[in-house]
Amino acid sequence: MLLEIPGLLNPPQLEKIHQVLEGAEFVDGKLTAGFAARRVKHNLELKQDAERMRLLTRILMSTLAHNETFRFAALPHRVADFIFARYRAGMTYGDHVDDPIMGSATPRFRTDVSMTVFLTEPERYEGGELVVRTAFGEKTVKLGAGDAVLYPSSSLHHVAAVSRGERLVALTWIQSYVRDPARRELLYELNLAREKLLKSSPEDAITGYVDRSYANLLRMWAEV
Repeated sequence: MLLEIPGLLNPPQLEKIHQVLEGAEFVDGKLTAGFAARRVKHNLELKQDAERMRLLTRILMSTLAHNETFRFAALPHRVADFIFARYRAGMTYGDHVDDPIMGSATPRFRTDVSMTVFLTEPERYEGGELVVRTAFGEKTVKLGAGDAVLYPSSSLHHVAAVSRGERLVALTWIQSYVRDPARRELLYELNLAREKLLKSSPEDAITGYVDRSYANLLRMWAEV
Protein backbone atom coordinates (compact mmCIF):
# COMPACT_ATOMS: atom_id res chain seq x y z
CA MET A 1 0.00 0.00 0.00
CA LEU A 2 1.28 3.42 -1.00
CA LEU A 3 -0.50 6.03 1.11
CA GLU A 4 -0.22 9.81 1.06
CA ILE A 5 -0.73 11.78 4.28
CA PRO A 6 -1.61 15.40 3.47
CA GLY A 7 -0.65 18.06 6.00
CA LEU A 8 1.38 15.87 8.34
CA LEU A 9 3.31 19.02 9.31
CA ASN A 10 1.57 22.35 9.73
CA PRO A 11 3.11 25.69 8.57
CA PRO A 12 4.57 26.65 12.00
CA GLN A 13 6.22 23.22 12.29
CA LEU A 14 7.66 23.54 8.79
CA GLU A 15 8.97 27.00 9.56
CA LYS A 16 10.63 25.72 12.75
CA ILE A 17 12.27 22.82 10.89
CA HIS A 18 13.70 25.19 8.27
CA GLN A 19 14.97 27.49 11.02
CA VAL A 20 16.74 24.59 12.74
CA LEU A 21 18.27 23.45 9.43
CA GLU A 22 19.44 26.94 8.44
CA GLY A 23 23.22 26.97 8.26
CA ALA A 24 23.49 23.24 9.03
CA GLU A 25 26.22 21.17 7.39
CA PHE A 26 25.19 18.50 4.89
CA VAL A 27 27.55 15.70 3.87
CA ASP A 28 27.74 13.07 1.12
CA GLY A 29 24.70 10.77 1.39
CA LYS A 30 26.81 7.76 0.43
CA LEU A 31 28.07 7.69 4.02
CA THR A 32 24.79 6.13 5.19
CA ALA A 33 24.15 3.92 2.15
CA GLY A 34 24.53 0.16 1.95
CA PHE A 35 26.96 -1.42 -0.50
CA ALA A 36 24.49 -1.70 -3.40
CA ALA A 37 22.78 1.66 -2.85
CA ARG A 38 26.12 3.49 -2.64
CA ARG A 39 26.58 3.08 -6.39
CA VAL A 40 23.36 4.96 -7.25
CA LYS A 41 23.03 7.44 -4.37
CA HIS A 42 23.93 11.03 -5.21
CA ASN A 43 22.56 13.40 -2.58
CA LEU A 44 23.48 15.23 0.62
CA GLU A 45 22.39 14.41 4.16
CA LEU A 46 22.36 16.39 7.37
CA LYS A 47 25.53 15.82 9.36
CA GLN A 48 24.80 14.42 12.80
CA ASP A 49 24.40 17.25 15.28
CA ALA A 50 22.97 16.25 18.65
CA GLU A 51 21.20 19.52 19.46
CA ARG A 52 19.70 19.95 15.99
CA MET A 53 18.56 16.34 15.91
CA ARG A 54 16.94 16.67 19.33
CA LEU A 55 14.87 19.64 18.14
CA LEU A 56 13.94 18.06 14.81
CA THR A 57 13.11 14.69 16.35
CA ARG A 58 10.83 16.29 18.92
CA ILE A 59 8.79 18.01 16.19
CA LEU A 60 8.48 15.00 13.90
CA MET A 61 7.98 12.25 16.47
CA SER A 62 5.32 14.28 18.29
CA THR A 63 3.51 14.79 14.99
CA LEU A 64 3.61 11.09 14.14
CA ALA A 65 2.32 10.13 17.58
CA HIS A 66 -0.80 12.27 17.07
CA ASN A 67 -1.52 11.39 13.43
CA GLU A 68 -4.16 8.66 13.22
CA THR A 69 -3.58 7.94 9.54
CA PHE A 70 0.07 7.18 10.24
CA ARG A 71 -0.69 5.09 13.33
CA PHE A 72 -3.34 2.91 11.70
CA ALA A 73 -1.55 2.55 8.34
CA ALA A 74 1.95 1.81 9.67
CA LEU A 75 1.02 0.15 12.99
CA PRO A 76 4.40 1.33 14.28
CA HIS A 77 6.40 -0.77 16.70
CA ARG A 78 9.69 1.11 16.23
CA VAL A 79 10.37 4.32 14.32
CA ALA A 80 13.91 5.11 13.20
CA ASP A 81 15.59 8.46 13.72
CA PHE A 82 14.89 10.76 10.81
CA ILE A 83 17.45 11.46 8.09
CA PHE A 84 17.30 14.82 6.29
CA ALA A 85 18.26 14.65 2.63
CA ARG A 86 18.97 17.49 0.21
CA TYR A 87 19.00 17.21 -3.58
CA ARG A 88 20.44 20.01 -5.69
CA ALA A 89 20.60 20.27 -9.48
CA GLY A 90 22.03 17.09 -10.97
CA MET A 91 21.48 14.98 -7.85
CA THR A 92 19.48 11.75 -7.92
CA TYR A 93 19.05 8.40 -6.19
CA GLY A 94 18.79 5.47 -8.59
CA ASP A 95 16.71 2.32 -8.28
CA HIS A 96 17.14 0.58 -4.93
CA VAL A 97 15.31 -1.12 -2.08
CA ASP A 98 15.87 0.07 1.47
CA ASP A 99 18.07 -1.98 3.79
CA PRO A 100 16.01 -4.74 5.47
CA ILE A 101 17.73 -4.31 8.84
CA MET A 102 18.76 -0.92 10.21
CA GLY A 103 20.23 0.58 13.34
CA SER A 104 23.82 0.82 14.51
CA ALA A 105 22.97 0.18 18.16
CA THR A 106 21.08 -2.56 19.96
CA PRO A 107 18.35 -3.36 19.29
CA ARG A 108 18.52 -3.31 15.50
CA PHE A 109 15.17 -3.33 13.74
CA ARG A 110 13.44 -4.63 10.61
CA THR A 111 12.27 -2.07 8.05
CA ASP A 112 8.66 -2.72 6.99
CA VAL A 113 7.45 0.77 6.03
CA SER A 114 9.39 3.65 4.49
CA MET A 115 8.29 7.26 4.92
CA THR A 116 9.19 10.44 3.06
CA VAL A 117 8.13 13.83 4.45
CA PHE A 118 8.38 16.61 1.89
CA LEU A 119 9.85 19.87 3.22
CA THR A 120 10.00 21.93 0.00
CA GLU A 121 7.08 23.15 -2.09
CA PRO A 122 7.05 21.33 -5.46
CA GLU A 123 7.16 24.52 -7.53
CA ARG A 124 10.55 25.41 -6.01
CA TYR A 125 12.33 22.59 -7.84
CA GLU A 126 12.03 20.62 -11.07
CA GLY A 127 12.44 16.85 -11.16
CA GLY A 128 13.04 15.10 -7.85
CA GLU A 129 9.96 12.90 -8.04
CA LEU A 130 9.86 9.82 -5.83
CA VAL A 131 9.02 6.91 -8.14
CA VAL A 132 7.83 3.72 -6.44
CA ARG A 133 7.26 0.46 -8.33
CA THR A 134 3.99 -1.16 -7.24
CA ALA A 135 2.02 -4.19 -8.38
CA PHE A 136 0.06 -1.83 -10.65
CA GLY A 137 3.04 -0.08 -12.22
CA GLU A 138 5.15 2.89 -11.23
CA LYS A 139 3.66 5.53 -8.95
CA THR A 140 5.18 9.02 -9.09
CA VAL A 141 4.99 11.11 -5.92
CA LYS A 142 5.80 14.82 -5.58
CA LEU A 143 3.86 16.39 -2.73
CA GLY A 144 3.51 19.74 -1.06
CA ALA A 145 5.68 20.85 1.86
CA GLY A 146 4.43 19.15 5.02
CA ASP A 147 2.83 16.23 3.18
CA ALA A 148 4.15 12.67 3.56
CA VAL A 149 3.96 9.31 1.84
CA LEU A 150 4.20 5.76 3.21
CA TYR A 151 5.17 2.72 1.14
CA PRO A 152 6.51 -0.80 1.79
CA SER A 153 10.26 -0.81 2.40
CA SER A 154 10.55 -3.80 0.05
CA SER A 155 9.46 -1.64 -2.90
CA LEU A 156 11.94 -0.85 -5.67
CA HIS A 157 12.06 2.95 -5.90
CA HIS A 158 14.17 5.89 -7.01
CA VAL A 159 14.35 9.67 -6.84
CA ALA A 160 14.43 11.33 -10.26
CA ALA A 161 17.23 13.80 -10.97
CA VAL A 162 16.64 17.37 -9.84
CA SER A 163 17.16 19.75 -12.75
CA ARG A 164 16.48 23.06 -10.98
CA GLY A 165 16.18 24.27 -7.40
CA GLU A 166 16.51 22.21 -4.25
CA ARG A 167 14.54 19.26 -2.88
CA LEU A 168 14.58 18.79 0.90
CA VAL A 169 12.95 15.79 2.59
CA ALA A 170 12.90 13.97 5.92
CA LEU A 171 13.07 10.17 5.81
CA THR A 172 12.35 7.46 8.32
CA TRP A 173 11.68 3.73 8.48
CA ILE A 174 9.22 1.83 10.62
CA GLN A 175 9.16 -1.66 12.02
CA SER A 176 5.47 -2.48 12.07
CA TYR A 177 3.62 -4.71 14.49
CA VAL A 178 2.36 -6.41 11.29
CA ARG A 179 5.20 -7.15 8.88
CA ASP A 180 3.11 -8.31 5.89
CA PRO A 181 2.04 -5.33 3.71
CA ALA A 182 -1.11 -7.04 2.44
CA ARG A 183 -2.28 -7.66 6.02
CA ARG A 184 -1.46 -4.07 6.99
CA GLU A 185 -3.54 -2.80 4.08
CA LEU A 186 -6.46 -5.04 5.02
CA LEU A 187 -6.32 -3.84 8.63
CA TYR A 188 -6.11 -0.21 7.55
CA GLU A 189 -9.18 -0.47 5.32
CA LEU A 190 -11.09 -2.49 7.93
CA ASN A 191 -10.33 0.20 10.49
CA LEU A 192 -11.72 2.89 8.17
CA ALA A 193 -15.00 0.95 8.03
CA ARG A 194 -14.85 0.31 11.78
CA GLU A 195 -14.42 4.00 12.62
CA LYS A 196 -17.27 5.02 10.32
CA LEU A 197 -19.60 2.47 11.90
CA LEU A 198 -18.60 3.44 15.44
CA LYS A 199 -19.59 7.04 14.65
CA SER A 200 -22.76 6.38 12.67
CA SER A 201 -24.15 3.20 14.27
CA PRO A 202 -22.39 2.56 17.59
CA GLU A 203 -25.17 0.34 18.94
CA ASP A 204 -25.62 -1.79 15.81
CA ALA A 205 -24.63 -5.45 16.08
CA ILE A 206 -22.72 -5.20 12.77
CA THR A 207 -20.54 -2.49 14.32
CA GLY A 208 -19.66 -4.85 17.14
CA TYR A 209 -18.76 -7.62 14.70
CA VAL A 210 -16.46 -5.35 12.71
CA ASP A 211 -14.88 -3.89 15.85
CA ARG A 212 -14.14 -7.35 17.26
CA SER A 213 -12.89 -8.63 13.90
CA TYR A 214 -10.39 -5.78 13.68
CA ALA A 215 -9.14 -6.38 17.20
CA ASN A 216 -8.83 -10.13 16.72
CA LEU A 217 -7.09 -9.93 13.35
CA LEU A 218 -4.58 -7.51 14.85
CA ARG A 219 -4.11 -9.90 17.77
CA MET A 220 -3.61 -12.79 15.32
CA TRP A 221 -1.05 -11.03 13.12
CA ALA A 222 0.82 -8.69 15.45
CA GLU A 223 4.40 -9.42 16.47
CA VAL A 224 5.43 -7.86 19.77
